[in-house]
Amino acid sequence: MGFSRRRLLVGSGALALAGLMGVSAQRAEASEELLEPRLVLKSSTDGRRTVALTLDACPGGFDAKIISALVEWRVPATIFMTGAWIHSNPTGLAAILAHRDLFAIGNHGAHHVPAVLGERHIYGIKVAGDLSAIRDEVGRGEEAILAATGARPVWYRGATALYSPAALPAIEGMGFSIAGFSLNADMGASLPAAVVVSRMRQAKDGEVIIAHANQPNRPSGFGVIAGVRALLDQDVTFVRLDSMTQSIASL
Repeated sequence: MGFSRRRLLVGSGALALAGLMGVSAQRAEASEELLEPRLVLKSSTDGRRTVALTLDACPGGFDAKIISALVEWRVPATIFMTGAWIHSNPTGLAAILAHRDLFAIGNHGAHHVPAVLGERHIYGIKVAGDLSAIRDEVGRGEEAILAATGARPVWYRGATALYSPAALPAIEGMGFSIAGFSLNADMGASLPAAVVVSRMRQAKDGEVIIAHANQPNRPSGFGVIAGVRALLDQDVTFVRLDSMTQSIASL
């Protein structure tokens, strides 16, 4: 896999909020560049397109239709679970764990708290604030997955997939690889089904696709299913992240 880190600058709204605080340290935190890791697979050697489907199970429900379609078509995926999702979706958890040959489990944190320093909100979600809180979010998420599955996850994806620069080595120091992505299929399960399909069918060889499996009442889930079907019809091969070897590239 190739790994790089895209830098994102928190927008003017965050800067304005920091200005109202009137504290220079907080203003600096609000203007900090956040990183959005980009992850791609190594190019396939047989000429076939290979992609990795990753599904986030943030707090919310269980989109059973997505998992059922993947099981029916024998499509592997890596599912990033929060501890909150595990505790509120025992039926969904059981459905996923019934197919351990298809689904790898990744750590999405305990309570879906962004791995971001400072006092702010990202997409309306309050950030961790400091490294101690980030480590707690990661560690408690790991504990929830270990208790539920009997296995320790090796991949971590933080809430919102945005990170303070200092958060990445802290998380990696806990033994996790950071699960970035290269193709955002559903933008947090916010896109119409037709748009999700269109985005997925254009996946290139090596893409790591992110979508969501915790919003069963939104139309984007139907788009994920149709997108997977479209890629299968194009003879695309799906793999889990734990089946690939990761390589790290510099910024």
